[in-house]
Amino acid sequence: MLKYAKLRPLLFILLFYLVCFAFRAIEYFIIRTDQSVIGEAFIHKLIGIALLVFAVGRLQYRWADIGFRANQAVRGLAFGLLLGIGVFAVAYGAEILIQSAAGNEPVLKFFVTSYAIQGNKAMQGGMLFILICIVGNVINVVMEEGIFRGLFLRLMEEKHSFLKACLFSSVLFGIWHIAQPVRNVIDGEQSAMGAFMSGLLLVVTSTLLAVQYCMLLKVTGSIWAGMAAHFVNNAGINLLHITTAGGLDELQTMRIAIAQTLSFVIVLVFFIIHIRRRKLSGTTEGV
Repeated sequence: MLKYAKLRPLLFILLFYLVCFAFRAIEYFIIRTDQSVIGEAFIHKLIGIALLVFAVGRLQYRWADIGFRANQAVRGLAFGLLLGIGVFAVAYGAEILIQSAAGNEPVLKFFVTSYAIQGNKAMQGGMLFILICIVGNVINVVMEEGIFRGLFLRLMEEKHSFLKACLFSSVLFGIWHIAQPVRNVIDGEQSAMGAFMSGLLLVVTSTLLAVQYCMLLKVTGSIWAGMAAHFVNNAGINLLHITTAGGLDELQTMRIAIAQTLSFVIVLVFFIIHIRRRKLSGTTEGV
């Protein structure tokens, strides 16, 4: 199968995706590592990284071919961190202003929670839990960016345009996030309709986030910026919270929407500038 992967990239990607999703389902529905004291579903992600290493070697790609360009690591990570921290600073600021105007006395706090679509859960303090959270998020971004924006995008571009590759890999990334709402229905934590609506929202927002990271890869020429921005997005949700007399992270959905919308607009502007420069220089291949 690997022999023909570059000739039939869609089939290979779908099979690779289904294998990864099978391990994800086993962890979410049977092992449930994210509901343990660890608070992170990391086993299927480590398996995903191992599968990525195997595929890259057998497809005779270099790591630079799928975006892991060593000479661009520092610049890419710095750009992604700056982008992520900047947009979330605006989002947190907006939420604090809204809560303050409502007289809710918001307080910014730093501790670990596990993200859930009905609200964050399982508050933990201490450096050990913070380190576990950070390591878990690093594993997550290496696996997801490496596979969805690295391998899948590169392989799709063997036969298709960047636009088609971006949309296809991004939709797969969106569907990747349906495990949690499905589990909520099985566990009786959400109605079927409630899970469908929250799942649909999760799929759409994750797809748009994936499109943004695809554009970042194209703009910067490497995967590092997307990895850093992705890390800030996930780690912020897990570690930095706003509490009020009414509860924890009441406006989290709004906060995330503000940050991701602002980030998407910024990246889109950079992408349009990048495309225009390529057209002016006469290098529009792969777009």
